[in-house]
Amino acid sequence: MDSKDTAEPDEPGPSAATPRWRAWLLEGLSEQTARHPGPHATTDEGHAGHRWWRVMCLTGVDYFSTLGYQPGIAALAAGLLSPLATLVLVALTLLGALPVYRRVAHESPHGEGSIAMLERLLPWWAGKIFVLVLLGFAATDFLITITLSGADAAAHVVENPFAPHWLHGANTWITLVLVTALGAVFLKGFREAMGIAVTLVATYLTLNVVVLAVSAWEVLSHPVKIGDWTDAMTTEHSSPLAMAAVALLVFPKLALGMSGFETGVAVMPQVEGDPTDTYEKPTGRIRDTRKLLTTAAVIMSCFLLLSSLATTILIPQDEFRSGGAANGRALAYLAHQHLGEAFGTVYDVATIAILWFAGASALAGLLNLVPRYLPRYGMAPEWTRAVRPLVLVFMAAAVFITLWFNANVDDQSGAYATGVLVLMLSASFASTVAVHKRGHRGAATGFGAITAVFAYTLVTNVIERPDGIKIAAIFILAILITSFASRVRRAFELRAAAVTFDETASRFLDEAAASGPLRLIANEPQEHSTREYRAKEYSQREQTHIPDGRPVLFLEVFVTDSSDFTADLAVHGDEKHGVRRLRVEGATVPNTIAAVLMQLRDRTGEVPHAYFNWTEGNPFSQLLRFLVFGDGEVAPVTREVLRRAEPDPQRRPRVHVG
Repeated sequence: MDSKDTAEPDEPGPSAATPRWRAWLLEGLSEQTARHPGPHATTDEGHAGHRWWRVMCLTGVDYFSTLGYQPGIAALAAGLLSPLATLVLVALTLLGALPVYRRVAHESPHGEGSIAMLERLLPWWAGKIFVLVLLGFAATDFLITITLSGADAAAHVVENPFAPHWLHGANTWITLVLVTALGAVFLKGFREAMGIAVTLVATYLTLNVVVLAVSAWEVLSHPVKIGDWTDAMTTEHSSPLAMAAVALLVFPKLALGMSGFETGVAVMPQVEGDPTDTYEKPTGRIRDTRKLLTTAAVIMSCFLLLSSLATTILIPQDEFRSGGAANGRALAYLAHQHLGEAFGTVYDVATIAILWFAGASALAGLLNLVPRYLPRYGMAPEWTRAVRPLVLVFMAAAVFITLWFNANVDDQSGAYATGVLVLMLSASFASTVAVHKRGHRGAATGFGAITAVFAYTLVTNVIERPDGIKIAAIFILAILITSFASRVRRAFELRAAAVTFDETASRFLDEAAASGPLRLIANEPQEHSTREYRAKEYSQREQTHIPDGRPVLFLEVFVTDSSDFTADLAVHGDEKHGVRRLRVEGATVPNTIAAVLMQLRDRTGEVPHAYFNWTEGNPFSQLLRFLVFGDGEVAPVTREVLRRAEPDPQRRPRVHVG
């Protein structure tokens, strides 16, 4: 996309001449941040936010909805040892994931999450590539949340006894309808959904309390069921030590039960905090977000453990397998068995609703994440700042994944767990580095141990379910290819958000403009003597025929981080070695010079002239230097940037090369 076709941040968006459908599709393109009307949207400045327990319900539609399928997946993974494996998972949740994300909330209080923490650790292109890889895993996590939740909702529809017979076996089509409906809602405009989230979570958890209470009564009324379960375990395993060992080995397959933490820190901007909070120091928001994370983790841990016990003791193991009545819907099975078909149907409806809303929450998370990084890196077209085109892209991916896995919950769980565990591993590693830099050795040791556990869990999960890493690799490869293709395509944009001049630079410009159009010599900032500057000025006047007596200014660009894309440019003036210099830091030399020239034209009302020397070397290698290091053959690239930025040759700054 040429820069002249892109709506700048201060423009009103698509023009009146834009076709109506395109204007509708690109609505919101002028927003420079990742704000949108989804449930994870960044709040407007001055917005009071919401109480932490309400925001907990917002993240809870993702976190708590895993109760719809987690007990069944645990039973498939661990069999009769499901409660023991779940106990290990609970311990890792409370002693591992919770401390990590409490630290992430402290280090990244504006919803950026662990990815932003790691972005700050690695400089230059290494940091950008690392972020792209993590975005691939995040896309895996959120997209599989959409498709897996939809598939599990479809299972609850099909297995309900009141469902029409023609729905049986239609899981894939039901899932596609749910996914399509989700996309349609976001295309229309998904408004703040805090009230819906609170209602859904309260209803769903209440129904689960009823189901688990009745299940507990059933178990306590028939203690023989406990004996049958323990006898079966001792028959399969020789000793308690062997049972513990097996539980430790299989618990990585249960990692879906920790899927809500990344969402928990993503919704931080929604937390109200204290009246004294500032952007730099949101103490109240951090405190209340930690309350949110802790409360959600404790509630979920209790439900996971109790549901695992109830489903393992009361449901025959064969029913958990593919085609069984409890496959993907273990708690719903108990609701129908022990509370009747009417209550079971109510439970199914609540489960379907919260699972569908979990997909909405995941999609909103993606819509926050992608515009936060890729457009800023120049690795996505400007239209990715608009919500609706991204919704179409993500929905197409969700449809593809649903068809690929045939809407099977069990088959998607490996990819889901891989995405969740990679994000948790990155968060624990980022927390380890953060506390180590602050000199907290004890905390660094603790977070390091948690990092090791998550690394083991991830490796084990990948070995057991390699399909997960394959799906993630596809997402990563797609993101890398499209990102770098976009970066190359957008390399010749102006790429400056704003250009400002300090007092000295402004004085130089005003005095030089009094003699006519500004004339600037583009100079590599390596001359360190009066003789070198004088020689450069003499050669430029001779080779490019700068009019004698006209004042010249030296324009020097210092490349800071060539992996950056857009930046605010601050031009500083000084007088040294007998010449007047304008010095500016930027990501690339040609784009920075072009941006300064365009600003000088607008400032003085006259077209400025810039004078360059040709650069020796192979043109292809010089192009690569420009793309990677930000310099290369400066003159022709500067001219190309100016050509794209200003279509009128009469108003375009002049480029002279000697």
